[in-house]
Amino acid sequence: MLFDFERDFAGSLRCIPMIARQKLDIVGIKLSLRQWSRFSREERAQLADLPCVSDGEQAAYRELVARLIATRTDEPLRPLAERGLEDWRDPGHMPQAVRAQAHADGIAPPTAREWAALTPLQRFALIKLARSRHENENFVPAMKEFGILRHDDRQRENMAAL
Repeated sequence: MLFDFERDFAGSLRCIPMIARQKLDIVGIKLSLRQWSRFSREERAQLADLPCVSDGEQAAYRELVARLIATRTDEPLRPLAERGLEDWRDPGHMPQAVRAQAHADGIAPPTAREWAALTPLQRFALIKLARSRHENENFVPAMKEFGILRHDDRQRENMAAL
């Protein structure tokens, strides 16, 4: 499952899609883009598609990633240093980082009702995009795709583009 906002850069699986990032976070593995690029296209697709919900699925996913890193790269498996992205699991609490990113982009953050109505993967994506060390250029497109960019925000976005 790829979001529209990530199709340009993740559609070919050259970049790690949000669905795989979420699963890597769940199992506590930090995977670099360099390591990801050493996996075959089929292996990357498998990491995006495999279930990772139950304890058994998570153990199998972690084992597969560890094996791929060991056999395809010359780098060690690195545990995820920051486990704070698990806020996506709580539909009743929107992290401050999401509010701050919305403010920085000049748009309204999701309302409590909108946040609660998002899927866990959508909440994960917004948190990840808000906490990204990159330019966060996909935060607004994600908000639009998820149907939570309000009409007045779209007008402001259009005015800024002129």
